[in-house]
Amino acid sequence: MRAESTILHVDLDAFFAAVEQRDKPSLRGKPVVVGGVGGRGVVATASYEARAFGVHSAMPTAEARRRCPNAAFLAGRFHAYRETSRAVMGLLRSISPLVEPLSLDEAFVDLEAANLPDHSVASVSAFARDLKERVHEVSGGLTGSVGIGSSKFIAKIASDLDKPDGLVVVAPGNERDLLRPMQVTVIPGVGPATAESLRRIGVHTVAELEEISEDELVRVVGRSHGRNLYLLARAEDDRPVVPERETKSISVEDTYDTDHVDARLLQALVDRQAGKVTERLRKARLSGRTVTLKVRLHDFSTLTRSATLPGPTDDARTVARVARSLLGDVDTSGGVRLLGVGVSGLADWIQDDLFTDTEDPDDADEGAWADDETASALASLSRRRLWVPGMDVEHDSHGRGWVWGSGRGVVTVRFETADTPPGRVLSLAADDPSLRPVSPPREE
Repeated sequence: MRAESTILHVDLDAFFAAVEQRDKPSLRGKPVVVGGVGGRGVVATASYEARAFGVHSAMPTAEARRRCPNAAFLAGRFHAYRETSRAVMGLLRSISPLVEPLSLDEAFVDLEAANLPDHSVASVSAFARDLKERVHEVSGGLTGSVGIGSSKFIAKIASDLDKPDGLVVVAPGNERDLLRPMQVTVIPGVGPATAESLRRIGVHTVAELEEISEDELVRVVGRSHGRNLYLLARAEDDRPVVPERETKSISVEDTYDTDHVDARLLQALVDRQAGKVTERLRKARLSGRTVTLKVRLHDFSTLTRSATLPGPTDDARTVARVARSLLGDVDTSGGVRLLGVGVSGLADWIQDDLFTDTEDPDDADEGAWADDETASALASLSRRRLWVPGMDVEHDSHGRGWVWGSGRGVVTVRFETADTPPGRVLSLAADDPSLRPVSPPREE
C-alpha cells in the first residue's frame, strides 16, 4: 500500500460500441451492440443506451435481440479499435513511462513517474481531469472513466464507481471504508463459485469478509485464494505497475453458425487458423513450442488438447500438422460449433527446419491444404460472410458507408462516415460490382 494515491486506472466507456457510434453518426445516442451477430453469438460490448434495456457483455446475442430489438447489432471492426487504443495508450505513455495495458480499452498508470508538482488529492484530481479531456481529444470523442488510489485494486474499483465519464479519487486511509459496504464479488477472483462458498459461511459483503480469519478462508477456498482474499478485504495490494505485460500465448478461435461434421472441412478450418496464428507470431517476432487445440462440441462441452514440440516454431505447416493430429484424437461426429488453435511457450527465436518438408512454399495457402471440395466449402463460408453488419464499404457512385445487414441477395448500406451527417440508406444487389469492402490499413 502506498502512502499517497498515485496509481491511476483509466477505462474507456463501452469502448467497442463507442467507437462505432463515433464513426457512424446515425448511431449516436442510439442502442448499439457489438459482438457475434449469428444465432450463437455473444455480446462483447453494449452501448449505455442498450444497457438501459438490460443488455450486457457475455449475454447471448439472441437474448440481447429479444431485450432490445431496435438496437444496431454489429460484428465489430478491430482495426478501428486497435487504432483508437494505440492513440490513447500513446498519450498515457507520454505522461508516465510506467503504463500497464490490461486490454485495448483500459490501463494502469503509475503517477509517481509522472511530472506532477505533488501527489496530493487536489493535484492528482486536477491531473485526471486534464487527462480525460486529452483522451477525449486523441480518441476522436470517446470518454473514459478514471479511478485513482493507493493500489491497483483500489484504482480499478474507483474507476467503476461513476461510469460513464467518471472520476473518483480515493484518499489514502479511506480504502477500507470504501470497500466494506460492497459485495464480495467486487474482489478480483470472486466469481459465482467462490461467492457461493463464502455465502455458506455467512459472508456477503467485504465488511463480513474482513471478519473472517485467514485460516478459515484458506479452509473454505484454498491456500492461495484464501490468502489473497484476506489481504484484499483489508485493501492490502502491493502489486507494481508493470509497463510490459509478457505475452503468454497467441490464439485464434471461431464460433460457427451451424455445427460442422465434415472431417475434411474441420481440418481445413484448423489449417486456416494455424495460418492466422503463425502470421501473428511472425508479426510479433515470436515463436512457440506448445500447440493447443480447442474444440467445443454440439453439446457445448469444451475440450482442449496440447502437444509440445522439441523447439519453438512460427511455421504454419508445422502448427497445422500438430493441430490436425490433435483434432484426430477428438470425436467430432456429433458436430463442432467452435474451433481454436493457439501457440504458447513463446520465445524470440525459431528452431530452424523443425518438422519441415520439401513441399513448394508457393503452395502454402489454405486452398493447397484441402481438396477441391473442401476448398469450395471454405470459399462458400467466406462468401456467406462477405457483407458483415458494421463493416466499412465504398460504392463508386454513393461513396463510403457501412453495412446495416444483408440477405436474399441484397445488402443494405447506410452511406455516412464519422465526418458527415447521418446518411441515407440504400439496398443494393449483394453482387453489385460497384460496391466493395474498405480494407483496413495494413499494420506495421
